[in-house]
Amino acid sequence: MSILRTVDLKKIYGSQQNEVKALDGVSIEIQEGEFAAIVGMSGSGKSTLLHMLGGLDRASSGQVFVDGKAIFDMSDDDLTVFRRRKIGFVFQQYNLVPILNVYENIVLPIELDGNAIDKLFLDHIVKTLGLADKLDKLPNQLSGGQQQRVAIARALATKPSIVLADEPTGNLDSKTSQEVIGLLKVTSKQFNQTIVMITHSEEIAQLADSIVRIADGKVVGGKRL
Repeated sequence: MSILRTVDLKKIYGSQQNEVKALDGVSIEIQEGEFAAIVGMSGSGKSTLLHMLGGLDRASSGQVFVDGKAIFDMSDDDLTVFRRRKIGFVFQQYNLVPILNVYENIVLPIELDGNAIDKLFLDHIVKTLGLADKLDKLPNQLSGGQQQRVAIARALATKPSIVLADEPTGNLDSKTSQEVIGLLKVTSKQFNQTIVMITHSEEIAQLADSIVRIADGKVVGGKRL
């Protein structure tokens, strides 16, 4: 069953002779529970696509359907709430709040939504990601790999249907990268979540269930592994 679908998605910056097509008619479909990799060189449009999939930016034309809902038909306020409840984000730069400890960073999105914290679920995530003894640490007391695990825990904690990861291993060494991807695969199966990951690494992409290849704002290939 398709949980994420785009139809003729376009994103154009500038106008006339200065026009740049960041996305040029992208149509893709990602199945529920799938671990999908979007692969492309720098400037290919893959990060723009991820932002569209997550409703962080609006398309010039075309549509994104999340669980059957056309997200660009929503108001900004409704889209913000929908995004917070349905989608988790893992960014390359971690985006942790420096003055909050690990636990506070993980539960921040839940508290912003005014929801109760599911302590059993949270404990499970924390143990799975090896963070049980780090909950009182500040981000600057952690390694890059540990900070990325906190970012993943924060993305999973709200129980989103979809996790979007933008170059989640971009700042990590090869061994830690493999560990982080392994953890994403484990958590996606454990918590029945769909994961869409942006990467420029063929080695990382081969660990996914499916691959979408992007070049010059267009889909140029892909496969299910």
